[in-house]
Amino acid sequence: MRNYLQQVKTYVLVASLMMFSIAAAFAQGREVTGTILDATLKDPLPGVTVLIKGTTRGTTTDLDGNFRLTVQPGDQVLVVSFVGFTAQEITIGNQSTFNIELEEDIQSLREAIVIGYGTQDKKEITSAVASVSSEQFNRGNFPNPTQLLQGKVAGLNVSRPGGNPNAQPELRLRGISSFGAAQSPLIVLDGVIGASIDAVDPNDIESFDVLKDASAAAIYGTRGAAGVILITTKKGTSKKGISSVTINTFGSAEQPTNFIPVLSPEQFVERGGVDFGSRTDWRREVTQTALNGTVNASVTGGFENTSFLASVNYRNNDGIVKGTNREQLNTRFNLNHGALNNRLRMNLNLSYTNIDETNVNGEAVRYATIYNPTAPIFEDTEAAQRFGGYFQRQLFDFYNPVALINQQRFTNEIAATIYSYRVEFDITDNLTVASQFSQDRFTRLGSNFWSRQDFDVGFGRFGQAGQNMETRTQSIWNGTIRYQNEIADNLDFTFLLGGETQTFYERSNNMEVARFLFDVGPNNLGAGGLRFGPGTALSSFAERSVLNSLFARTSFNYNNTYFLNASVRAETYSGFGRDNQTGIFPAVSLGADFTQIFDMGIFNQFKPRASFGVVGQLPPSATLALGVFGNGNRIPLNPDQPINSVFVGPRQLSNPNPQLRWETTREFTIGLDYGIMNGKITGQIDYYKRTISDLLFNVEVPVGAPNEFAPGNFYTASNIWANIGELNSGGFEFLAQLNGTKLGVVDWIPSLNFTIYERARFGNIGVGSIQLPEIRQGIPGSPGQNNNPIVWNREGERIGDFWGPRMLGLTDAGEYILSGENPEEFERLGNGLPIGDFGFSNTFIYKNWDLNFLLRGSWGHQIYNSFRGFYENADGASLTWNSVLTRNTPTNPLVTSTPTFSDLYLEPGDFMRLDNLQIGYNVPSTSAFINNLRLYAGVQNLFTITQFSGVDPEVRWTDTEDVFNPNPLAPGIERRNTYFLPRIWTAGLTITFK
Repeated sequence: MRNYLQQVKTYVLVASLMMFSIAAAFAQGREVTGTILDATLKDPLPGVTVLIKGTTRGTTTDLDGNFRLTVQPGDQVLVVSFVGFTAQEITIGNQSTFNIELEEDIQSLREAIVIGYGTQDKKEITSAVASVSSEQFNRGNFPNPTQLLQGKVAGLNVSRPGGNPNAQPELRLRGISSFGAAQSPLIVLDGVIGASIDAVDPNDIESFDVLKDASAAAIYGTRGAAGVILITTKKGTSKKGISSVTINTFGSAEQPTNFIPVLSPEQFVERGGVDFGSRTDWRREVTQTALNGTVNASVTGGFENTSFLASVNYRNNDGIVKGTNREQLNTRFNLNHGALNNRLRMNLNLSYTNIDETNVNGEAVRYATIYNPTAPIFEDTEAAQRFGGYFQRQLFDFYNPVALINQQRFTNEIAATIYSYRVEFDITDNLTVASQFSQDRFTRLGSNFWSRQDFDVGFGRFGQAGQNMETRTQSIWNGTIRYQNEIADNLDFTFLLGGETQTFYERSNNMEVARFLFDVGPNNLGAGGLRFGPGTALSSFAERSVLNSLFARTSFNYNNTYFLNASVRAETYSGFGRDNQTGIFPAVSLGADFTQIFDMGIFNQFKPRASFGVVGQLPPSATLALGVFGNGNRIPLNPDQPINSVFVGPRQLSNPNPQLRWETTREFTIGLDYGIMNGKITGQIDYYKRTISDLLFNVEVPVGAPNEFAPGNFYTASNIWANIGELNSGGFEFLAQLNGTKLGVVDWIPSLNFTIYERARFGNIGVGSIQLPEIRQGIPGSPGQNNNPIVWNREGERIGDFWGPRMLGLTDAGEYILSGENPEEFERLGNGLPIGDFGFSNTFIYKNWDLNFLLRGSWGHQIYNSFRGFYENADGASLTWNSVLTRNTPTNPLVTSTPTFSDLYLEPGDFMRLDNLQIGYNVPSTSAFINNLRLYAGVQNLFTITQFSGVDPEVRWTDTEDVFNPNPLAPGIERRNTYFLPRIWTAGLTITFK
């Protein structure tokens, strides 16, 4: 598979030639025109979709209901569709002009929305639910499926700072939902709860349904506290035989952008830096233009009562930092079968994913920016041979970035398998029983390697290597009974009753050894001579937990006007304290469509709604209520034979808390679903208030003091997990979609959404004797800033506030003049969380051409620019760090103070980015074999408008100083190892064979 990348240049060239050759092979067609009216009112219908059947070629009507479309020989049928009206298929024949009338169709408003354990008609939904279909997805090179939603859903922020191909996006739905538990929405993939997002390729997704508020998510109980994203994949057709074969392939080129300006070698020397005689652009040495490729192939078909879809997806993504790569293979098979006149329905889903990740030391990015620009990459000295010939100097925090990339390597080999089997049976026309079993198995083998010649770690230890194996298995069974009937005149009633068992099993093994004679890599750990000592580790771990649930949901629909939905879920989880393992989570919502009651003028839908729900939150581990032990000191029991008598003693890692219980979220939402001008404009408006109580926190406690959570015991470790504090937040969400209008001869389909967040605040922080008036987090780091957290979270105040001194100026000697030097003199300087987000997507269609782009951004937050905070005023005479150049770089006098945090290094994080732009052409086809051919090209991250002078103004919901444990209590910090941002150019084609 890895040889594929070496062929990408040839692949891109050949693919480009194929695209234009195929396009030239198709003939030109003729033009047809028409007018479409409302059959009842005889009014013109703007925004009606007119497509050539079996293709994506089409147009929409203008404000006068007129359309114009080019048809090709072989085009036989026009498909005419519009929200709220019955779709029609019109034979083209030899006609050139069409007069079409559409009949209103109440049933067409009954769009099925996935809501958890079933579907519900869109008109009946009274919670905050957003749906995004494949036609609305972002278009570009998106290896992670959630990026298809970026900027599309009000209240959902998808953030991916930098451009590391192996970095996962941060997802936040309605802002902060927890600090010690899950913070990203629950993923439900074809009914498989908690599935890995990597288990599905973006090409295989049909739609997303986002359950935003607690009343919608409460049916998932403790796993839905951060919201729920339901993913529905594409399915097969019942047409006999192979109905279609689709191939989508594209190549992309990624270029590094937005390098932080630094002193040139001449400027560096002029400011007193030692000149080593070379001129090295370190950032160019560690980066590259990455050429990547993606291929997706899918087959759909079926036979009597059976349909299937099979797909294979392959992606190879090199990063713009040399040595980083992500290679991914996804396979998927879906089978549906009906029997007994389709009263019995069976579904099988199988998927397998293989991912190979290669990473480098993230600090190479930092050193590439601030390393001495006069230093060479290599030097021919005896001392350098100890380091593989690389230029190195034994100075503080001074490592050759090219050596870091080439002498260290970190890899992950990931395999994920998901299978699910579902059976439904209609006992009567009104009563259906269903059962589903699924298993999600995830395995990761991580390998780490430091060369013997690696100056950073390996040299002092004669090399170091390690491996860690992680396996997670989730098994879920659920069964439901669903009853639906009209229980009185115009009163529809639906009732769902279900039970579910979820079993989680996780285990891991970790090995690290040092002292190698040769660089034999991480697959020969037995060659390491040092098994106990610095740089070594040997550990294993396993845990199992069970979540049992009973749930019910009921819905009432009176005359398609008044709607009521209610649900309740009772859960028992083995990972909580023995007296707090069961929780009950209710929800209720209601709404009314006023257009069925009053004459609402231009509104064809005006449905106010209100909802309230309670959801819980699972802990990050099933062992937190227990007293957890780990490996302690090595103890030689026989001093005369220290090697043969060494034993490892136990060490308590955390104290037991049998009172540990659910984190509970209570949320109230009022909203409005609206439609204007027969659905020409549609949208949603929501306002919500959220209170999260019994927050799960890992807090410090005095060793030896009585354990108030476990009477009769004492604290034998310095920390304990407890339910501490309350968090209050809220927000306003807005969505408006114009479902097609004419700009001259061009069809325009825009969509705008935005969210305004109320600042999240701690209601209280404490329980019992543990009272925390504030939690300080976010230490800038070394040198000189290891003891001064810059983000203070205070009781009753905003989460994510920056505190510190204000910069008043410089003395003649170049020392900082600050407003205060002691914490009690510090001021609130800003906040790392955004006030708002927005997304503005646009589609333009002209004949067979289409143009799509997304403008996206956030505002109201500040970002700590750590590059400036440490290196804006670096002293060149130190031989080490170069200085970054910004509008605040002083020239006279030079700064002589050590780096100190102040408001000088806080910058506005507001930004607007052209996130992705794509232009496509649907090639007219006269072929008997080709159903549709689309050629496209696009660009991502074309430009960003911002005042932020760092790498990327993207929202930082967490502090990634510890990449394995991101800290949500210190948002808004851009660390010095932030991966460079790429600009991505893409060209590809999609072809569907009949």
